[in-house]
Amino acid sequence: MVTFSIAGNCEGRGILNAGKSSTTLGKVASRPAIVSLPTKTSGSRTRISFNKNWKFYPGDEPGAKATAYNDLNWRKLTLPHDWSIEGKFDEKNPAKPEGGGLPTGIGWYRKEFAAPADFQNRLITIEFDGVYKNSEVWINGKYLGKRPYGYSSFSYEISKFLKAGKNYIAVKVDNSAQPDSRWYSGSGIYRNVWLTSTAKLAVANWGSFVTASSTGKVEVQIQLQNKSFKKQTAVIINSIYAADGKLVSKSNSETVEIDTSGITKEAKLDIKNPVLWSVEQPYQYKLVSQILQNGKLVDAYETKFGIRSFNFDAEKGFSLNGKAMKILGVCLHHDLGALGAAVNTRAIERQLEIMKRMGVNAVRTAHNPPAPELLDLCDKMGLLVMDEAFDMWLKKKTKNDYHLNFKEWHSKDLEDMVKRDRNHPSIILWSIGNEIREQFDSTGIAITKELVAIVKKLDKTRPVISALTETDAKKNYIFQADALDIYGLNYNHKLYKDFPKNYPGVKFLATETTSALATRGFYDMADSIRRWPKDGKTKFTEGNKEWSASSYDNVSAYWGSTHEETWKAAKKYDHVSGLFVWTGFDYLGEPLPYPWPARSSYFGIVDLAGFPKDSYYMYQSEWSTKPVLHLLPHWNWEAGKSVEVWAYYNNADEVELYLNGKSLGKKSKENDDLHVLWNVKYEPGTLKAVSRKNGKEVLVREVKTAGAPAKIELIADRKNIKADGKDLSFITVRILDLHGNVVPNADNLVNFKVAGNGFIAGVDNGFQASLEPFKANYRKAFHGLCLAIIQSTEKTGTIELTATSAGLSSSSITIYTGK
Repeated sequence: MVTFSIAGNCEGRGILNAGKSSTTLGKVASRPAIVSLPTKTSGSRTRISFNKNWKFYPGDEPGAKATAYNDLNWRKLTLPHDWSIEGKFDEKNPAKPEGGGLPTGIGWYRKEFAAPADFQNRLITIEFDGVYKNSEVWINGKYLGKRPYGYSSFSYEISKFLKAGKNYIAVKVDNSAQPDSRWYSGSGIYRNVWLTSTAKLAVANWGSFVTASSTGKVEVQIQLQNKSFKKQTAVIINSIYAADGKLVSKSNSETVEIDTSGITKEAKLDIKNPVLWSVEQPYQYKLVSQILQNGKLVDAYETKFGIRSFNFDAEKGFSLNGKAMKILGVCLHHDLGALGAAVNTRAIERQLEIMKRMGVNAVRTAHNPPAPELLDLCDKMGLLVMDEAFDMWLKKKTKNDYHLNFKEWHSKDLEDMVKRDRNHPSIILWSIGNEIREQFDSTGIAITKELVAIVKKLDKTRPVISALTETDAKKNYIFQADALDIYGLNYNHKLYKDFPKNYPGVKFLATETTSALATRGFYDMADSIRRWPKDGKTKFTEGNKEWSASSYDNVSAYWGSTHEETWKAAKKYDHVSGLFVWTGFDYLGEPLPYPWPARSSYFGIVDLAGFPKDSYYMYQSEWSTKPVLHLLPHWNWEAGKSVEVWAYYNNADEVELYLNGKSLGKKSKENDDLHVLWNVKYEPGTLKAVSRKNGKEVLVREVKTAGAPAKIELIADRKNIKADGKDLSFITVRILDLHGNVVPNADNLVNFKVAGNGFIAGVDNGFQASLEPFKANYRKAFHGLCLAIIQSTEKTGTIELTATSAGLSSSSITIYTGK
């Protein structure tokens, strides 16, 4: 077994939510107060959020790079910001439905701030976690550079351009060349921005790398930079602290000389009886690397890390800390539904919580480097990660995608991803590409070798993979490069069985699976599984007039399979290390198989609003140990109609179904069944399922015939949130009848009103073809549900949300905000 280590959260990489942003483009705002950098900079580094008090203009304004430019009429906002999500859905938008049907274009950002008095003696750096895309940055009219790739984190040193008093930064974002992405990208400075101040002798950005064995042998690499223009002598001390803050290991002090080209130093430490990081107990340590000169602290750089070992085996699959386990993963795009691409830590955390409750233990960042906050949360919550770099290389998938920049930027972008992320214990795989077209010709060999070499130069502790689609090894040139550590196969679940015979000794992971199609709450009974569309050439005509796909798990894309078909194959064979289902959540864009007005995907196990579809409970019954009994569909049908009733269950031997108190028989899963079913002649009333083990009742679930819509119910995922201007409460809106039953086909228009210290950040209902705006104070219910997302201000107190709808009893809920 190869033992791997890992770490996380390079200096100051704290969890931070998105800031408040207005929803009105072009809003006139007064000039913001000048923001100052920290003045207490002696002794160590400071890293502060640089998200507040930006100005935004939706359009091209080349003169905005100049210091003297008048931006008084620009809109004031707080980053992160995605201007696309604020727009109107339109089939004519250049991004097309595949890109979400929302506007893109060019936008400018400006900010005025004051530097500290001692800035000339410090190293001041501005750090962007991500800008989509083609960002260009100026400080006081001086050009800092361009970064085309919208998913890369990058930084610029600005010390030499700062001046006493007022300083100005300008950022141009150009997402006008469309189509650009195969899914919704968002537009703008959509991730966090930071300002870091250090001594001129300091640890470089992403300058530490921690590896460790499960016995507690820790190796540290520290990259030091010297911007003082002369050789410096310093003392380095490395200390490790446990999660409770206690010192558990400390290196001897080492005196080093650092010239202006910098230096990389290594240290070895020991932790007695280390606590291992795992999905059940995601334990982390903290390394503090100190630089001292003449007995005074010059820099202190913190790195969180976790200790674990893992292994991929060609016969036995995956193991973590010596324990065999399957990777039970989902692919996730970076958008956050109604919030768009703008990073918000609570929104990401909610998605991961919903996935964890389903039984998920791994996430694939499809198909790009993620926000740092996602990796921080995976470290903290115990989720494994496949960290992915690219969706294309030199060969394009859309006209204006990254293929235009790959030749010039791929090395830098890949290096930066690995250096930024290599300390996260959650990451177990580096992916150099998804369904790359160079797998079909010999150019794939050289590029694969180059990319793998870049990764291995920076991190030898993790395997490198690429998600492949060409199933003939002789024709797959990425595989022929013989550089990958693991074979990653997308779809083709029927090939799992014979993989060891066809690829002897090769380690295997199902990197993307399923592509089942479903709309929450919609049930279309069919005698057989349907493939929508049936192939890549035939025009799709089989759909439903409602622009919906059945939630019975009986529809998939032609290249994929249903959830049950896929999981049956993956669970059967030990050599299948695991799988990543496409996808955990619906995402904006790629609305296959439907044309406009469909504008978001049908692939998710959970809809765009965060409401689970029925397949969620199949996975929960298979992937978790918690007792599960889920009954579907709803119980509002035409009199006499024959209805398929399904039940997903676990921890039980059988399920008995009752209709209005009369038993319709007991059912047990046989062979490889994943659900049981009854064909029931509909009559109104109560459908009840009872699961039993050894004759003892385990769970009871009921579905009742609902009457006419009568009232609104509001349910908050959290009623106490932080008054930090970023935290969120996701409020589920349910349309109920007089007896409290959700009305399954209710589509009432719900209006929202907010009072107090908060505002509506977004609304949604999960319907893939809804053209209602996400930034609004109203939403129609879809199959009885919709969602209001409430965001705090920085004032403590309360937020009251009131929901009203014509003809229904209204409802209110109070959210409490505190520090």
